[in-house]
Amino acid sequence: MPNPSHTSTLHCDLLVIGSGAGGLSAAVTAAKLGLKVILAEKDPQFGGTTAWSGGWMWLPRNPLAVEAGIVEPIDEPLAYLRHELGDRFDEHRARAFLEAAPRMVDFFRSKTALQFIDGNAIPDFHGRTPHASLGGRSLCAAPFDGRRLGARIADLKPLLPETTLWGMGIASGAELRHFFNAMRKPASFWTVTKLVLAHWKDLLVHRRGMRLVNGNALVAALAASALEAGVDIRTRCPARRLLRDGERVTGAVLATPEGAVEVHARCGVLLACGGFPHDDPRKAALLPHAPTGKEHHSAASRGNTGDGLRLGETAGGRVATDGEQAAALAPVSLVPRADGSFAHFPHLIERAKPGLIAVTRRGQRFTNEADSYHDFMQNLLAALPAGEPVQAWLVCDHAFMRHYGLGAAKPAPMPLGPMLANGYLQRGQTLADLAQACGIDGDALQQTVQRYNAQALAGKDDEFAKGETPYNRMQGDTAFAAEKGWPNPCMGPLAKGPFYAVRVVAGSLGTFAGLKTNAHAQVLDARGQPIAGLYAGGNDMNSLMAGHYPSGGITLGPAMTFGWLAAHHAAGQPLPI
Repeated sequence: MPNPSHTSTLHCDLLVIGSGAGGLSAAVTAAKLGLKVILAEKDPQFGGTTAWSGGWMWLPRNPLAVEAGIVEPIDEPLAYLRHELGDRFDEHRARAFLEAAPRMVDFFRSKTALQFIDGNAIPDFHGRTPHASLGGRSLCAAPFDGRRLGARIADLKPLLPETTLWGMGIASGAELRHFFNAMRKPASFWTVTKLVLAHWKDLLVHRRGMRLVNGNALVAALAASALEAGVDIRTRCPARRLLRDGERVTGAVLATPEGAVEVHARCGVLLACGGFPHDDPRKAALLPHAPTGKEHHSAASRGNTGDGLRLGETAGGRVATDGEQAAALAPVSLVPRADGSFAHFPHLIERAKPGLIAVTRRGQRFTNEADSYHDFMQNLLAALPAGEPVQAWLVCDHAFMRHYGLGAAKPAPMPLGPMLANGYLQRGQTLADLAQACGIDGDALQQTVQRYNAQALAGKDDEFAKGETPYNRMQGDTAFAAEKGWPNPCMGPLAKGPFYAVRVVAGSLGTFAGLKTNAHAQVLDARGQPIAGLYAGGNDMNSLMAGHYPSGGITLGPAMTFGWLAAHHAAGQPLPI
């Protein structure tokens, strides 16, 4: 039996606490630079929120874009950030990120198992902002064979079940379009059939899918690279306190299944515990729409409870409170589970497809549904009277429901019965019936839909300009809209019942407010001076975007880059040219 009163000791060069993209990037880089690295994860499996994510990274001027002929000077993305962030723009950190990002990608491509696919057709969120890009600033992890992890595949955090098909991840882009079209187009049906059969074979042989995509592929490739480079990855090892020698951070005490372990780290400690999306007191302090913290339902990993921020504060670090928003907001629906709990489903995809609207309980639209998840929530918060519960309904007709699905309710041929039975999905034969089931003003909803349908057929959203930016159009469905004769790829009429709705509430993909750091990812004290031996990465680092959300991947891109920068600084190694 372990002796909880006994404390053992370990020694390393760098201790990384947390196993998302920020922590793993630093761990792999440090190991490749010759450091002995221990990575401690408090959850039973590694990967954090990154393992659940889409895996996209905002990395302007990346090598894959350059190889495709998309070449831009650093001043272009720098100017875009300057316009987007306004007086919260930190040029020193922004320039460090933009200079390092291409070199970080080169490093991982050439020295690790992590490979990338380009996002050269993915535009920035805000196409009307000067210097916004039509593409070339995004990358995603390439699909990864989980067998490379060997027995440690059991320690990889699986996808959130409600976002999968029988546990199978679906890559964004062309692959996802095949799934939407599987019941309509023979080529798509055959593509999906092959993917599903391969997945079922993996389930029989390996008890889980081995073709990993999106954020799961990113974590798996980083973890495989870390293990192959000698990183000691330990799960079920929460950090309880930091060790210090005077003002310098020299390690941490971990609570392990075998008892307490003191880890002495010669070069320091990097905190990458995923921010505070499930820390109610911190949410109550920093999110005005969540006065007790419990009103905010984040889709981030449940293990992200603010540990890194609290540890950093004990060493003199300061959490930034001056950002535009403290969280990366997103509409989330609460999916009932058999055990009485609720999954938090983030609505990232279907909102821009033609044939869906979002309304408040007053039955009125409040935003451009095809805008980013963060903008959607910002506009919902602005539309609601003070003190009113933060909620809205996504509404569609039967044709939309069976083609695209709605949240955790899957499209055809998957049955709707279970989601109707547990109350997640509401249905009405008429709009009036649906409104009554949801507690929405029925007359107003019918007027809203009538007005919207006329605009959809005309192809112009006179209220919220839906479908008018490159990002909107990319998120829509140009081919399907053209088939139907709809001129706007994001707008189609809600034509024929039954009609469906899912309630969405205030949520997020993670948090922005974190420990203040410099361009080396060193945590800063109250005087703005670096705390020796202490670094922060991922969402434990105060977001470079200062509470703004200018493009997809602005969490993982900086997480990867500043993890790489922190490792070089901790190792005392110059950055590669």
